[in-house]
Amino acid sequence: MIPEFSTSVAFAGGVLAQLAETLPGRQDTVLDMVVGSGPVVRAVLLILLAFSVGCWGITLAKSVEMRRARRQSERFIDIFWDAKNLPTIQTASMDLKESPVAQVFRAGYQELQRLTKGKRGNPGSDEEAIEFGGVETVQRAMHRARTQEVTRLERGLTFLATTASTAPFIGLFGTVWGIMRSFEGIAAAHNTSLAVVAPGIAEALFATAMGLAAAIPAVVAYNKITVDLGRFAGRMQGLMGRSAGLLSRPPVEA
Repeated sequence: MIPEFSTSVAFAGGVLAQLAETLPGRQDTVLDMVVGSGPVVRAVLLILLAFSVGCWGITLAKSVEMRRARRQSERFIDIFWDAKNLPTIQTASMDLKESPVAQVFRAGYQELQRLTKGKRGNPGSDEEAIEFGGVETVQRAMHRARTQEVTRLERGLTFLATTASTAPFIGLFGTVWGIMRSFEGIAAAHNTSLAVVAPGIAEALFATAMGLAAAIPAVVAYNKITVDLGRFAGRMQGLMGRSAGLLSRPPVEA
């Protein structure tokens, strides 16, 4: 048992010595690894870098957009409950253009104004029918505005989802290609030493790391933004339920 153990230790020491002699001389830094890689692996790394840069750009932009929308929505909700008449709430909704909740209310109020003008222009019409139809029309207008606001806030999520789902597989492609290149080097040199195998394996592992580095932030950002969108949708739905009856009545004349 002892001779076998000694042989194993000696073999492991020899492998580590070869690795120490081989890698630093050729690939001291990440940049050296990228420059020294083959054209296919280099293209994979550039694609993953573009995905990563785009992901971080969208994440930062959406973070600022969602923070501004949240602050303005909270301000509008406070105004909504404190205001004593509809024109005051409408004025606030015009100033808080980044708030999806305010824009939903604004769409309902504008539809209400249109119905009120039509009612005044047709005094002989059925009052009850107009009032019932007005409630449904206002609700439809608010539903359309809600859909538009959710669509606006969802911009960029497709890219994040695409990055999260495809970047690991792109990195895996680079990994497979790097391993294939390593085997080709072994076959060409008729040598299984680390001097032949290590460069291709290093490229393969680095491509995998780049794929994960692009995908993980995309997944985190996508989940965070999706949760925030769900909260905004809940707020808009709650406002629609509370304000439908209020908006169905004509505004108070100043």
